[in-house]
Amino acid sequence: MNRSAIQELAFQHTERTRRDFLLSSASGLGAIGLGSMLANDGLLASDATSLDAVNPLAPKQPHFDAQAKACIFIFMAGAPSHLDLFDPKPKLNELHEKSMPKEMLEGVRFAFLKPDTATLMAPVKRTFQKHGECGMELSDLLPHIGTVADDILLVRSMHTDQFNHHPGQLLMQCGRATFGLPSMGSWLTYGLGSESQNLPGYVVLTAGRGSSGGATLWQSGFLPSVHAGVLFRNQGEPVLNLENPAGLPSELQRKGLDVLREVNSERLATMHDPEIASRIASYELAFRMQSAAPELIDLSGETQDTLDAYGVGRKEPEINASRGKGGNAWDGFARNCLLARRMVERGVRFINIIHASWDHHSNLDNELTYNAGMADQPIAALIKDLKQRGLLDSTMVVWGSEFGRTPLGENRDGRGAVTGRDHHPYAFSTFLAGGGIKGGQVYGETDEIGWGVARDPVHPNDFHATILKQFGLDHLKLTHRHQGRDFRLTDVAGEVIDDWIA
Repeated sequence: MNRSAIQELAFQHTERTRRDFLLSSASGLGAIGLGSMLANDGLLASDATSLDAVNPLAPKQPHFDAQAKACIFIFMAGAPSHLDLFDPKPKLNELHEKSMPKEMLEGVRFAFLKPDTATLMAPVKRTFQKHGECGMELSDLLPHIGTVADDILLVRSMHTDQFNHHPGQLLMQCGRATFGLPSMGSWLTYGLGSESQNLPGYVVLTAGRGSSGGATLWQSGFLPSVHAGVLFRNQGEPVLNLENPAGLPSELQRKGLDVLREVNSERLATMHDPEIASRIASYELAFRMQSAAPELIDLSGETQDTLDAYGVGRKEPEINASRGKGGNAWDGFARNCLLARRMVERGVRFINIIHASWDHHSNLDNELTYNAGMADQPIAALIKDLKQRGLLDSTMVVWGSEFGRTPLGENRDGRGAVTGRDHHPYAFSTFLAGGGIKGGQVYGETDEIGWGVARDPVHPNDFHATILKQFGLDHLKLTHRHQGRDFRLTDVAGEVIDDWIA
């Protein structure tokens, strides 16, 4: 052997990586170590020949004892008016049609409103009543939610740094106003897996006209794609293209999946790419869903009393409103709330119910009457139903949105009467129930006209950190390394709010 050949062999030897050695046929230790790591990540079961050998959604242990096991996040895209629903302001009534001090408007950005000529607008057609033993004040548009006041935590001091819809929705769903990030549902299934064997860990239901953010609100971002939300329909084929084509027997499909699984498993063993594991898991889940999903949306087994309580089958009211409509939104939203309860019973970890739109720049009274009437009865029924079935303690129900609405009436150019409110990031309301949340309390306070937070401010990152805490997850430790950085839902902020926790 000549000198150059010896040098080449030496070069090849030094270039062999530690991973190459561990995975080589000469070292059984490497195979053992790899198997252990894959098992810890939920990618390899003890019986590698079983259909569950690759399962990125296998249940995982939380960081500490959890109170919540499932979350139903009802996202009212478009930004409901906190002033007309959740946050009574007698002073605003006194100042109706008065101008705000100019210094309060310096440097403030609006989407459409013209601050120089805008005046304050009280919710003159609204009244607020006290509900429950706690005496929580809610608008006359929410009588049903008022009946569960003692179960909910009403937060009146939310604030954000985003004043347009899509960035604001991304911040509330993904922790930052940036594309390509995982949503909260994706983080929860990534951290905890799913208890459901035949349905996705993260399901999305929609009603109305569609949100500004669209599918970016339930994306998995840089997490494996198996953690993305799966869009369900509440009637007809539950998931588009889930059913077999005509003429394809189930047993032939099973044989094809087995071959595809074998090929993908060999590739996974070579490449160790989590997306391959996601692909295997998704094919197998889709096969099981072909029977589970139709059964899920079949409500024939529910009692008539239950259907009536949720408002399933309600007809659209005769109200001159358009922003929240899309098909029969009233019936669709009621079905979505009932389906959410059925999904919780079947082990689904995170359910997003998204309704749009609450973007009431005009025709505020009619539009809000329509949307609140659509949401009020089913949400209250959902909370009561979960409680009656012993599921509320472990299921968190959340009402949220991207921001609030201005105390000023909107006066954009080209519009006549002031009949709506503009986008308002400085203060808005949300509420939570169940999952170990302390109900029957109001947290935080806005100033006398509902413009800004006066006490106990809550940023979306604090909101996320506290929700994760209830699921047994430390928001500082739930991370994923991407492009050389450890990312988390709460980015570089977020404080757990202990006052929310029972």
